[in-house]
Amino acid sequence: MQLDQFLDLARTRRAVRHFRPDPVPSEILEAVLEAARWAPSGYNLQPTSFVVVTDADTRERLCEACLGQKQVREAPVVIVLAADTRADRNNLDAVLGQDLAAGAIDDGYAAMVRKGVKLVFARGPFGLGSILARVVLPLIRLFRPVPSFPSVEGRVWAARQAMLPAMNLMLAAHAAGLATVPMEGFDEARVRDILGIPRARTVPLLMPLGYAAPDELVRTRLPMDRLVHPERW
Repeated sequence: MQLDQFLDLARTRRAVRHFRPDPVPSEILEAVLEAARWAPSGYNLQPTSFVVVTDADTRERLCEACLGQKQVREAPVVIVLAADTRADRNNLDAVLGQDLAAGAIDDGYAAMVRKGVKLVFARGPFGLGSILARVVLPLIRLFRPVPSFPSVEGRVWAARQAMLPAMNLMLAAHAAGLATVPMEGFDEARVRDILGIPRARTVPLLMPLGYAAPDELVRTRLPMDRLVHPERW
């Protein structure tokens, strides 16, 4: 794909709120999810999972948890992004094992990653490590740069990771002739309960997906000179 083609894809993508009932072919849905799967993630921990909901009754229950927003009921597919706040425990061994087997990394690099992940995700007994980090890190920052620590940010870190595959998903869906709408307006606890999502997962985004109903989808953006700051703010 050429840059001008990608720019056209990015510029013409729209968040839509009305969908046709036409089902999404399984091969297209799988390809869209494949694009999302290949998004980057912090420490390559790949904390984002996708709950794919097509059942009409479940979508109706999700619609109630989304304060009655009709696009959840109308879209033939709702993709719920769930990000793992314990991805360091749940995914690190599998990720490093795959990369080692593929020859993407060596033992030395794997050991370095393991050490780094252990440090930034350290929670300590009863979460005391996270509490201590909240107190100590601002003091250290007075004297030297300090990176973000997932052990401190927790659900915020996990939610941020989910936004990367979400954008891949939306652009891939648009390229396939589908429409999406990213949603933050919902009762997260109810959504988790409806879908059986574990409490260690945060649900930052719901994504109704399908074919857009006829509508005028005109959108604008603020000018570049208001958003882009060369060299410094």
